[in-house]
Amino acid sequence: MNSTPLTPPALLEASDLITPLLLVVLIAFCMLLQNGKQAAEGAVWVARLFFAGAVILAGSVALAGPMRVEFAAWGPAKLALLVDPLSALMFLLVSFLGIVVTRYAVNYLDGDARQATFSRWLVLTLTSVLVLVLSSNLLLFTAAWIATSLSLHQLLTFYRERPAAVIAARKKFIISRLADVCMITALVLVWRGHGTWEFHELFANPAGPHSGLVAGLLVAAAMLKSAQFPFHSWLPDTLETPTPVSALMHAGIINAGGFLIVRLSPLVTQSSTALNTLALLGAFTALFASVIMMTQTSIKKSLAWSTVAQMGFMMLQCGLGAFALAMMHIVAHSLYKAHAFLSSGSVVNLAKSAWTPVGRPAAHPLVVLGSLAVSIAIGLGVAAAFSFDLANDPVQVLLIAVFIMAMSHLLWTLWSSSMRQRLILRGIGLVAVATAACFALHAGFEHLLAASVPAYAPLRSGVEHAVMILVALLFLAVLVFQSQLPAWASRPAFQRLYVHASNGFYLGTLFNRITQKLIA
Repeated sequence: MNSTPLTPPALLEASDLITPLLLVVLIAFCMLLQNGKQAAEGAVWVARLFFAGAVILAGSVALAGPMRVEFAAWGPAKLALLVDPLSALMFLLVSFLGIVVTRYAVNYLDGDARQATFSRWLVLTLTSVLVLVLSSNLLLFTAAWIATSLSLHQLLTFYRERPAAVIAARKKFIISRLADVCMITALVLVWRGHGTWEFHELFANPAGPHSGLVAGLLVAAAMLKSAQFPFHSWLPDTLETPTPVSALMHAGIINAGGFLIVRLSPLVTQSSTALNTLALLGAFTALFASVIMMTQTSIKKSLAWSTVAQMGFMMLQCGLGAFALAMMHIVAHSLYKAHAFLSSGSVVNLAKSAWTPVGRPAAHPLVVLGSLAVSIAIGLGVAAAFSFDLANDPVQVLLIAVFIMAMSHLLWTLWSSSMRQRLILRGIGLVAVATAACFALHAGFEHLLAASVPAYAPLRSGVEHAVMILVALLFLAVLVFQSQLPAWASRPAFQRLYVHASNGFYLGTLFNRITQKLIA
């Protein structure tokens, strides 16, 4: 094995730690050759060993800096791993989720005749994702990208006797192949323009003769992979799969598009058009899916549409160049969504407690304005405490404005139920703590990933300013809509809109028909 350090002290640690770890994981993989529950227990041990390796590598990066480990090379094709703060963070996240999901699957499928088969495909999917996040070159990244999709397809069609599951899996299969075409085309263009696929060489000189087209193809692949409008309908339809698959997909695999943009951000930022498109479609997807999410009567359907909305907001962050913030979003959303799916049965009680009676008066304008003013004051105060340069960073201003809108909605929801002084102060305290925590995490991720991802992409023309203004207006419109929603709920026009939204505005039906014609 040949190790090429990005920082010299990491050379021996990479060689000494990774090879023994791979041997231990190989032994654990042998447990998957067992049948039934023994294979499922073997999957848990594989996930545990992956997580142990993630902890070791994260510690090595913290002590010695980034490292590149090359195992084999066949001409320009190299089997090599890049371990830096970004990949170490994702390695920790995915392997931890792997432990949770594989443990849950042991009892979930206990007694199923195909439990061993399920466990093998689950581990293969998990392994493919981990190779993807640790890849040190675009060729290995693309291979892992395709392998993840193909192995996930076997999990999505685990219940082949369910027609809805099969149709959804085939629809996802078609969209994934489109994403693969984008990745392979970008792979060819990168080789023709740069003569290399190694990330450290590409990032040192990202500009090339096809840089604009490559950026566009990478953005397209990310949007297809992460269920962005109009290619989103497959995700809410894949709920006929076993719950562990839903948890892994919604908490981990769906983030692959966002990770692609962050990992290859030096290449993507070569095209402002690609970034602007990503920001606009991400914002629209977030708002579009949020409206549909609020109309769902199924807990899992609501969670699925929530994932689409969250992926949209993550893509908005990537499109604005806030890559470290997008990574914070990936981590937070992954942990939340894994818990939400694996405990979806208890979500019913939470939904009942959050139910809003139809016909309740709209929020009083003074309450809305007051909550907005308090949120602005808290947001600006905390931003100043963390030394955010808002005067020279309009992207930060936009993202903080969206956060302030969310906090103001929380405040007026509390205040509309009661104007008691105790509740008012509690609401202000809650918003202040949430704002400080969010900004602290933001600053922490900026510091952690400073060497792995570039800073915010500079605004090069008035187009970027127009994009940000449009995004801000979209979120402001949603804020106004939410303030009036209780009063509008009983109106006939709203009820008609509710029916259309609850059916996803029929885009899923349209894509189902197209899929059936393609596979007929």
